[in-house]
Amino acid sequence: MNRPPGSLRRRATLVVSAAIVISLYVMTRDRPLSQAESETVVNSFRFRRLPLPEVANHPPYKYVRNVHPSVRHIRAYVSTLGASVAMGDLDGDGLQNDVVWADPRTDKVNCGPVPSTQARYETFALEPGSSFPNWNPATMCPQSSLIADLNEDGLLDVLVVYWGRSPIVYLRRTPADSKTPPSPAEFEAQELLEGGDRWYSSTAVAADLDGNGHLDLIVGNYLPDGSRMIDRNAQGLETLHDSLARSGNGGGLRFFRFVNATSGPHPTVRFEPQNDAITEELSHGWSYAIGPVDLDGDLLPEVYIANDFGPDRLLHNRSTTGHFQFVALHGERAMGTPASCVINHDSFKGMGVDIGDINGDGLFDIYVSNLTSPWALTESHFLWLNTGQAERMKQGIAPFRQASEELGLSRSGWSWDCRLADSNNDGVLEALQANGFIKGQVNKWPELQSLGTSNNQLLHNPKFWPSLQPGDDVSGHDTFAFFVRARDGRYYDVAPKLSLQDGQSMSEAMVTRGISLADVDGDGRLDFAVANQWQPSYFYHNECPKPGNFLGLHVLLPLEKGKPALVEPGIGHSAGDIPGRPAIGAVVTVRLPDGRKRVAQVDGGSGYAGKRAPDVHLGLDTITEAPVEIRWRDPDGNPQQATFDLKAGWHTIRLGWPADRKDAL
Repeated sequence: MNRPPGSLRRRATLVVSAAIVISLYVMTRDRPLSQAESETVVNSFRFRRLPLPEVANHPPYKYVRNVHPSVRHIRAYVSTLGASVAMGDLDGDGLQNDVVWADPRTDKVNCGPVPSTQARYETFALEPGSSFPNWNPATMCPQSSLIADLNEDGLLDVLVVYWGRSPIVYLRRTPADSKTPPSPAEFEAQELLEGGDRWYSSTAVAADLDGNGHLDLIVGNYLPDGSRMIDRNAQGLETLHDSLARSGNGGGLRFFRFVNATSGPHPTVRFEPQNDAITEELSHGWSYAIGPVDLDGDLLPEVYIANDFGPDRLLHNRSTTGHFQFVALHGERAMGTPASCVINHDSFKGMGVDIGDINGDGLFDIYVSNLTSPWALTESHFLWLNTGQAERMKQGIAPFRQASEELGLSRSGWSWDCRLADSNNDGVLEALQANGFIKGQVNKWPELQSLGTSNNQLLHNPKFWPSLQPGDDVSGHDTFAFFVRARDGRYYDVAPKLSLQDGQSMSEAMVTRGISLADVDGDGRLDFAVANQWQPSYFYHNECPKPGNFLGLHVLLPLEKGKPALVEPGIGHSAGDIPGRPAIGAVVTVRLPDGRKRVAQVDGGSGYAGKRAPDVHLGLDTITEAPVEIRWRDPDGNPQQATFDLKAGWHTIRLGWPADRKDAL
């Protein structure tokens, strides 16, 4: 039977379309790791899990928040945040063996020794007390913490951001002697913002934004300013996102410039808000995570912002001393590139960000987590590979291409924090993913998915949202992911094989928000901690059986002018009691014998609900020594550079601060 030409063309079109769909499915479906390589990979890693410390006599646990009456029907949704973790050196012993973590079950910000380290002091809670201005635990809760030397006295302080109020700075008082342990009495609380305000903040980072040698701050806010989302006695109607993909009514970014500080028994620090650092268009995202990194070599950090319900932003730093200025960069779209895989144009739900050189080309790449639940959302994680064309940023172009699919890092679940780390020191970064949303017994994905296909007016008004109550489940059984790179160049999640939680059944899945990295005992193996929502949180001690060589750098800025660069082997202050403050933003480049480079930066708190300690850690595999170049700004803001020939292992490096520019390294 002869068919008309039009019918044949339609059949041919259908066949071609089906072939394309099948090809795309084959290209994007998860590929299994071979049994032999799986066993090899698994035998390269080993972690021992221990619960994070809690204060004695804490209040009874709760598992849902008191919320505004207009959102009570979605109180499980509103109650999904608040767990966070950061590791650092609070007691000044030279090891990053102290932990600050927020437990939503008690809303306490716990400070204590990391499990498996010595019990050097009692775990305590950071809270300013009932006499502190605007302090009302009934209408606020902690969200994230940042450990940093904010008043530049060589002692580490803690910045805590909250839902329901503006951030609080907890400054470490100068102790009576070096053996005085941290305690509530050793910290003095002060407002970051004079007079306070009602913010709903997600995270904060520290970085020298204008190149004057002092640490400034960026605070990322989620809900609109003035919200009363967790005030059960408030009246009126709360509002949510004004768009599924272009929300512009969130709390957005707040920039603060360092002004001055004092130390002593009553330390102080003053930061001034910088309200014109970015344009109004960029100011009102629903911001979760922040990633500062110097991409163009001027020692001024660019800033990546992960926004929920709207495009992420990569901001080019064009600041001058005393004046912040950031300009949004735009990615370029090639044939076959989805619009949502172009920087500054995506419509995904940005949740976490981390910085690292994932392909070993000596350039910083950017790893971003989104909502990637299989068969539920069509999003992917981002792996922005640096193309090395830094000069294009002056023309407003973001020199990155999206490579998560080709690397096997596209999907893991409903994700939050993400981290890049070399856990076995082989010179290749692993990728860690915090996953899980609302854990319960009744699957509510269909209802939430229907909201995701509705119009923006329905999204904006909470009364149109489907009921989400305790006992309901939305991606609550996604498991923590630990991606390793195989010989084929792709990443595979081996977390189930590593037994990172008790068993691997769905009922035992951790609902994780934050990931912190640190080598807590100075053995050269990176440990990590996770903050879980409405569950116990854990520290994972790295017991990798055969780690490669490593380079660990405890990089400090001097506290006094006229100090030359100083290098001491060993870990931290215990190597020689060298006073200083972490050299946040310093860029480290290791030149390998074969000509390749490895890069890292002294981190000032990139990410969402977890913070990495400010030490630099680079795996060297079999390499035993190498020249190490460090570029930094001294406390006067002058760019400096020095090269050190270092053997594998830990080194404390106090960078130079010349008496005048002629003496610069």
